[in-house]
Amino acid sequence: MSDEHADVVVVGAGPAGATTACWLADQGLNVALLEKGTFPRDKVCGDGLTPRATKQLLRLGIDVSEEAGWLHNKGLRVHGGRAEPFELPWPTLGEFPSFGLVRKRADFDELLANHAVAKGATLYQQANVTGAVVDERTDRVTGVTTKDGRTFTAPIVVAADGNSSPVAKSLGLLKNANRPMGVACRTYFTSPRHDDDWMESWLELWDGKPGESNLLPGYGWIFGMGDGTCNVGLGTVASTAKSQKLNYRELLQTWLANTPKEWGFSPDNQVGPIASAALPMAFNRKPAYTRGLVLVGDSGGMVSPFNGEGIPYAMEAGEAAAEAIVRAHAEGVGTPGAEKALNSYPARLAAEWGGYFRLGQMFVKLIEHPQVMHLCVRYGLPRPVLMRFTIKLLAHLYDTKDGDWMDRVIHSLSRAVPAA
Repeated sequence: MSDEHADVVVVGAGPAGATTACWLADQGLNVALLEKGTFPRDKVCGDGLTPRATKQLLRLGIDVSEEAGWLHNKGLRVHGGRAEPFELPWPTLGEFPSFGLVRKRADFDELLANHAVAKGATLYQQANVTGAVVDERTDRVTGVTTKDGRTFTAPIVVAADGNSSPVAKSLGLLKNANRPMGVACRTYFTSPRHDDDWMESWLELWDGKPGESNLLPGYGWIFGMGDGTCNVGLGTVASTAKSQKLNYRELLQTWLANTPKEWGFSPDNQVGPIASAALPMAFNRKPAYTRGLVLVGDSGGMVSPFNGEGIPYAMEAGEAAAEAIVRAHAEGVGTPGAEKALNSYPARLAAEWGGYFRLGQMFVKLIEHPQVMHLCVRYGLPRPVLMRFTIKLLAHLYDTKDGDWMDRVIHSLSRAVPAA
């Protein structure tokens, strides 16, 4: 098969890669976007998007109206500490919209990839990348090879190929086992709760009657999909990748067995299997730029330790990476000016998220034990001011300029601690 050449090769057409390709193509660069599968294809995800992700979709010019197939939500409904849940609206801020979204990954990723194509990127499906091509003379990445023998070349390669990242591993960039690692599993059920306009989070999971049985590790979620089904899942997180061995499917089934029968979360109503995926957190693979290779999204561990959310960070990183790459091309790839531009990308990530991710590492160490989470929920949830503060912290939703006292405190804390 003939080789393909581009200004930039982007490996992976998920939110990280598709967003990067959108911004690059919008600036006139020739972009090869490689997807190992064929659209439509599914990914393990909660399918729920906070206002942080909504902002990125709006920046891309995506129509997020309900008429375009999006389900809007107005905040979090949190279960824990008492029989009745707490409803916490998304904060009203200057820097973020006040609504979240729900959409299945089965068509969310395809929508973003098609948007990149509309901007001018070329999408190659069934392009299963096995590793990077390195010029022995310069020791720089000059392309990638695929399982079927093709070679795609470019002076800059973006690895947006997920937690396993064959491209990064081929350069010896391995994950830091001392960074937090989460695992999420989910499935779908037909349910009368499918059109709920709140994203629902369960901070206490019991193996029997709530309050009268044993606490399970982790947190649960129920997100109505608006199509007759609910995405129901469970996540766990440990302060290091050397996490305890858990049967996540069994945990999920145990929790759901004690939910109200009228919700329909029973085997008879299950749609599809229970699937699971790793959540690489807090920059667990570095550096985000080296030798012509840029890491974006899960390949660089860009998942929040606070809530396991990765899509907004993947999309924000994609925009930041594209900005650096466009500058590098303008300078002339390989020149000192271009390298300065590309190295500004990891510096920008550290400045914007490094302190927040470090706070998240501290948070994980506190709540990875169910008993500690129980105490936090019991004494924290009933206090409205504390919970408004907490939702801003956990969802990374606060104004960095002209915010209220909560915003100023969180922003100051994020700036005060060393970057992750």
